[in-house]
Amino acid sequence: MSAAGVAVMLGGAGILPAAGPVQAAEVSYATECVPPAISGLPPVQGTSKVLITAPAEAKVGDEIEVVWRTVEAASRNPGVLDLEKDTVKPAGTVRVTGAWTADLAVAGPRQNPPIPKNSPMVLPDMTGRLKLTRPGEITLTPGAYTINVSKPLSTDTKCAPEETVRPAHTIKVTEGGDPPPTGGTASGGTATGGTASGGTASGGTTAGGTASGGTTAGGTASGGTSGGGDGGPAAYPGKEVSVPYACRTPIGDKQATSPVRIDARGSGGSYALTVRFSRSVMDSPADIPAGTVKPSMEVALGGADKGTVHVEGPANKEPIKAGSPIGIPDLTGTYKPGATGRATLSPGVLTVEALGTTTTCTPPPNVRVSLELDTTAQPGGASGGTSSGGTGSAGPATGGSSASGGGLAETGAEDGGALRALALVAGTVVLLGGAVFAFTPWRLLRR
Repeated sequence: MSAAGVAVMLGGAGILPAAGPVQAAEVSYATECVPPAISGLPPVQGTSKVLITAPAEAKVGDEIEVVWRTVEAASRNPGVLDLEKDTVKPAGTVRVTGAWTADLAVAGPRQNPPIPKNSPMVLPDMTGRLKLTRPGEITLTPGAYTINVSKPLSTDTKCAPEETVRPAHTIKVTEGGDPPPTGGTASGGTATGGTASGGTASGGTTAGGTASGGTTAGGTASGGTSGGGDGGPAAYPGKEVSVPYACRTPIGDKQATSPVRIDARGSGGSYALTVRFSRSVMDSPADIPAGTVKPSMEVALGGADKGTVHVEGPANKEPIKAGSPIGIPDLTGTYKPGATGRATLSPGVLTVEALGTTTTCTPPPNVRVSLELDTTAQPGGASGGTSSGGTGSAGPATGGSSASGGGLAETGAEDGGALRALALVAGTVVLLGGAVFAFTPWRLLRR
């Protein structure tokens, strides 16, 4: 059946032969699009081009379909992430004026081709149903709209007109068989995704702290405390130091300061390291899927030994709901000394893989020492390279007094794979592709 002389009904209501021919009209209007708050991106001014399709004539009692086609969105996908196929869902509002007034909610399916960074947004058509309740002429005018992106986080970009929008379509409503009610009703497709403005901002920016000086350098070398009777491993707690990181993110360079502490436990000639972060809590601004945030660090060696020790934490095991606290686990790894003498351990390059993005935070050259250990060289030890395991006999060590921080490591660095990602760590912020998150250790969350 042709479109002429019909109105398409949603929800299985069938096709009404009472409505007139379907017509379409396009309007353009200045629009401001506001990315989600977690992105840190500024509002975007652009032009929305919208085509509204509906019958030109219909009768009182008819329920017609109104179609909103976005010919051109006011903003583009910013240069943060490529958007996957079928991750974009629009919702908007059509203003009904004339014989009566109403706001018609329209929405589209989650359907789109892959959209690369810095490319125009491609949105599916939005539809809604309008019940005609009074004779006379009514006009349809597009207004605000929202672009929801489901991955890697569910985020809304909200777009709103910055000028008076001219009507895009006029419908002549004549008397029908139903008694004329007192007003119009408008029902649209389900508007999932918020009110509107802007290209999709799935990434976010980072809020960094200012660099503040560290607390004291590491403990003095005089042996650690016994780890629990009968020759158990000795524990060497480090000092908490404040590290002013310079971070390179997908959306630019950022500064942030993070309190970090390195603890050790002797086992043979090697040391099990745990990097802890001071308590700091922030609610997640959006849903975070399980297994999408994984931090790591290269602990810097100095003094008698040289090189780095790789430590890492587990990915978040459970999804983190919006409004819930975000925690970062302890980072763990094994230090096998490559030299005999007094070795120093300091926080090094911090990385986090998060939601397909990579951020890298580098400490200053004069970063404070968190821990000092009296070591004995082990075969295959660090001394200029990267230490990643091994056994031997621990030498005496010096630990500083214990500082506040996380509990025991959730897991060790069992896979041994170096993570090429990055983030800020507890007490400050983690840069999830630009989003700002503060973390608290898992132990505190378990409490």
